[in-house]
Amino acid sequence: MNNGKQAGEKVQAIGPGKATSGMRSMLGDPKKVIIKLALPMMLGMSVQTLYNLVDTFWVSGLGADALAAVGFVFPFFFVIIALSNGLGVGAGSAISRRLGARDKKGADNVAVHTMILMLLISAVFTISLFTFAEQIFTFIGAGKTTAMATSYGRIIFGGSVLLFFTNVANAILRSEGDTRRAMNAMIFGSLLNIVLDPIFIYHLDMGVSGAAWATVVSMGVTAVMMSSWLFFKKDTYLSFDFKDFSFEREILRDIFRVGVPASVQQTSMALMMLVMNVIIIAASNTDGVAVYTVGWRVATIALAPLIGISTAVVTMTGFSYGEGSYEKLSFSHLYSMKIGLIVETAIAVMTFIFAPQIAYAFTMSESASHITDDLILFLRIICIFYPTVSLGMLSSSLFQGVGKGLNSLIATILRAIIFVPLFAIIFAFNLELGLTGIWWGMVVGNILGSVFIFVWARLYVVKLLKTRTSVDIVSGLPD
Repeated sequence: MNNGKQAGEKVQAIGPGKATSGMRSMLGDPKKVIIKLALPMMLGMSVQTLYNLVDTFWVSGLGADALAAVGFVFPFFFVIIALSNGLGVGAGSAISRRLGARDKKGADNVAVHTMILMLLISAVFTISLFTFAEQIFTFIGAGKTTAMATSYGRIIFGGSVLLFFTNVANAILRSEGDTRRAMNAMIFGSLLNIVLDPIFIYHLDMGVSGAAWATVVSMGVTAVMMSSWLFFKKDTYLSFDFKDFSFEREILRDIFRVGVPASVQQTSMALMMLVMNVIIIAASNTDGVAVYTVGWRVATIALAPLIGISTAVVTMTGFSYGEGSYEKLSFSHLYSMKIGLIVETAIAVMTFIFAPQIAYAFTMSESASHITDDLILFLRIICIFYPTVSLGMLSSSLFQGVGKGLNSLIATILRAIIFVPLFAIIFAFNLELGLTGIWWGMVVGNILGSVFIFVWARLYVVKLLKTRTSVDIVSGLPD
């Protein structure tokens, strides 16, 4: 009877609407909630990032020029990911805080606003990039790879609306604690992409364009799965009602307060890649860009578990902030960081040991074999900063969860746009270390940026806890 009564109290505490397992779990032990939210997303993000690595593997068989062409497109593809993820983070934060405050109607309204915004933003972005693709790649110095980059890029840009939708829908599912289906959709789409890559690239003889088509088709299938859950089966806690829709300024402001900084924050990473390409060309040649393209994709899969953990931090800190449970918020931040440090230290050690094997896998073709040694060196240098990324990334997620997106943005710009390029230039040119110096500059810049935002986040949490203590003291005074 007691267990039934407690379950009933929990359901009632959630608020109106169907009490899904994800929403019930949000009210439990924060340690268990972090694990439950993080593990599926760690797996999902790792598999999703793995497809990028496999995609690079198949493209590497076409030669170094093909790798460089994909490298020139990748920053723009990253911008698409940044904008869609930023909108998803803004929506997820706003939804989680409303669910924590037991405002389901408000959370539903945020979800509807997000879908409308997604359609508008993706349309503008798709049309502009598709139309001016060739001019863009010519301007940024793609040189002999311009035609190949344009062919690959236009297919990716044309299907970007699918990526926008899947990332936003995924964020909405995560915001209500439904990480299992979010993971399933990510894994299914990624595995489909892995299967389609060799078929489109080699069997159908589509070359580098085949890799782009494999990506777009897999995103389309994932989008169909997400649409079924959200709009047709309607078995999520959140619900969508587009009738008599009109934009509400306060909801837009709440989404954009986190979403815009998050988008700019992730876009700054793409800008960093563009800047790094320019610096690499100045210090080396397109072979250096090929090394960076392959090596950075290896780095992204190494850091994928942290991205999964960060989604749990956004959801949990947003929910805790909405509840006013600042102790739970602080614990979620520190506990998730411990997990991140352990996981990334293990990955860094493995990367250092198996760097030759990893490099060889991506340079087996005769036209790419000459960059093998440079790629090994890149992997062994860059893995040094993996553990410290958890300090920065998860602290950034805390700020996003509580609605302080600007804090996260400032710290990321400092790291990606100032520290990393600055130290890359100093090490490469002032210290005359060339291409190797660029890799060391990336390590130093990332470590300094991560430490900075961690310290800032902890000072913010301490301030929250002191505020709560002051309120408790005042409320305990006699009338």
